[in-house]
Parts: sequence; structure tokens; C-alpha cells
Amino acid sequence: MSLAPPPSPGPVRVLLVDDEALVRSGFRLLLELEEDIEVVGEATNGEEAVERARATRPDVVLMDIRMPRLDGIQATREIASTPGLQHVRVLILTTYDTDSYVFDALQAGASGFLLKDTGPAELLHAIRVIAVGEALLAPRITRRLIAQFATQRTSAARAEERLAVLTHRECEVLALVGRGLTNEEIGAALFLSPATARTHVSHAMGKLGARDRAQLVVIAYQTGLVEPGDGGVDV
Repeated sequence: MSLAPPPSPGPVRVLLVDDEALVRSGFRLLLELEEDIEVVGEATNGEEAVERARATRPDVVLMDIRMPRLDGIQATREIASTPGLQHVRVLILTTYDTDSYVFDALQAGASGFLLKDTGPAELLHAIRVIAVGEALLAPRITRRLIAQFATQRTSAARAEERLAVLTHRECEVLALVGRGLTNEEIGAALFLSPATARTHVSHAMGKLGARDRAQLVVIAYQTGLVEPGDGGVDV
């Protein structure tokens, strides 16, 4: 799997996807007040979202889930699998925090999941975090999500086989990613520079076929590298 390039210099380019015009207008007004964020387009359904993503190549897609014609999860899956859109990050923003939605969205390739009652400052922070290749989940969603990942644990043999592609150091880094540590915190824990920690994270992503850190967290729990209660997770 080829790793996505870092975002180009300049404002974070955002595509707004929601079937409610009032919601899109509110997001646009909020985002256009920020000098480092640019709204490059809008879409009213999932099909349109995929088309607009191909046309505008945004850094971040702010994606609703329940929409006509194609829902946000299917649209996310199509964007994540489209050649040339590897750098595009999808931030799901919805009124529904059903566990299945969160799990399906992450499996489809979403990099983050927030609820629509999120405050403006938290939303802006999430967009910036997603744009630089990190991942983010609302804390109250994360606790339930971890429990769900843990119940879908792979067998010991399958976990060993899956992790065999990693070096010992990359396994250590994966476990710390699963506990929610940043590159700086991983570096400090393993006596590495943040840049070296980032390199190990990137190598683990490539070898495991993970789109971003959110999917590395899934793998860390499913393979048993991290157990619920090992530490707070805020990916």
C-alpha cells in the first residue's frame, strides 16, 4: 500500500456533505471565518460527494451518514478506494452515535467521527487534526468502540500471522498507538525522536494495509496487543 502524501502547504481544503442546506450553510459560515481553512465545495448526497471529491480533491470531507441515494458510509468507502484520493480524509459528523455506524465508518476508511452537538472549537480542531493525517474519535464514542473491537478479537494464531510482517519495534509502536499516544509521546516512551516514531507508524500502516491511525487502533485491539483498560485512547 502506498502511503498518502502529506497535505500541500496552504489552507485545509474541505468538502461539505449533508442533505440539509441549513446544516451546510452553518458549517460554511463557521469554516470560512478561519484563515487556514477553505471550503472547496458542497454535496447533498453520497453519490454527489464522491463526484465532488474526485473533482475538487479536498484534504478533508465533512461527511453526514444518513443521506439519500448513497449514504455517508458507502460514500466514504468509495472515496477511500478511489485511486488518486489516498490523501483525502473523511470526518464523519452525524446526530447518530450508534455503535454499528462508528465501526462501519472506520472500516470504510473514515479518519474520524464526531457528533453534530460538538462545539465549534472542537470541530475546527478535528478538521485540522484529520488534515495532517492523524485520526480522531469523540471520547464518549471511543469507550464503547474499544469494547466492540475487543469482542471481535482474532485467534492467537491469526493475530501472530498478521503481526509477523512487523518488526519488534513496529509492534511496540503499534501497541502505543493503540493506547492513544501521539508520535511525540511514543518517541519519549521508546527513546526515539518524534520523526523516527512517525516513520515506524507509517511503516506499520503500510505493512498492515491501514489507512490511518484509527485503523491501527482497531488492529491493536483485535490482535490483542492492547487490552481494554490498558490506557486511555483518544486517536
